[in-house]
Amino acid sequence: MSLYGILLGNGDIRMITETILLILEVVGTIAFAVSGAFVAIKVRFDIFGVLVIGCVTAFGGGMIRDVLIGSTPPAVFSRWYMILIAGLTSLAVFLIAWIYRKKFDEVREKIENINNIFDALGLAAFTVMGTELAFSKGLDFNPLLSVTLGVLTGVGGGVLRDILTETPPYIFKKHVYALASIAGGTLYYVLRLFFANTLLASGIAMAFIIAVRLFARKYRWSLPKIHFEE
Repeated sequence: MSLYGILLGNGDIRMITETILLILEVVGTIAFAVSGAFVAIKVRFDIFGVLVIGCVTAFGGGMIRDVLIGSTPPAVFSRWYMILIAGLTSLAVFLIAWIYRKKFDEVREKIENINNIFDALGLAAFTVMGTELAFSKGLDFNPLLSVTLGVLTGVGGGVLRDILTETPPYIFKKHVYALASIAGGTLYYVLRLFFANTLLASGIAMAFIIAVRLFARKYRWSLPKIHFEE
């Protein structure tokens, strides 16, 4: 047992882990609901469409993850308060955009920057949360599965959002998005496996993912593409 486990009893560790997971879930839900709502508004969806896309972005990845590991029905259906949080967040974004609709196009670049910050925060929170779920379910003996659960939780909702809004999936063409999730999930898995300190591992991995995403956008980092001549 690690020094962390000795200083804290197993019950305390479990309680801390559950608290961290709850915090990550709330943070990720709000962040991705904001991101999804912004995209829905950008493609001119009505208020119902904004609410649906906000919730799909927030919960889509977790639903795919739960189905993969046979945890059905997905956890979101037993957490009505998370659906309420995502719905109210999406509604708030819609109302703010409606109030400032005449200036919406003028501040589009600022909105994109805000959206990217929330998107990076959601990606970080859900990647860590999904990877930690592998530990709580006793699946951490399989590193590939553990990291995959984190990546699916982090990017799955965004892929569904892009499909529903008829947008080319962001993860396949923009600023090392999925790669940041893979690297961050791997980092969390290693830290969690060898040091067992959930709080420290979460903070380091989330900071890493957010930094990679923001730097990738600022400096236009992209993976190689084939550009055909016209």
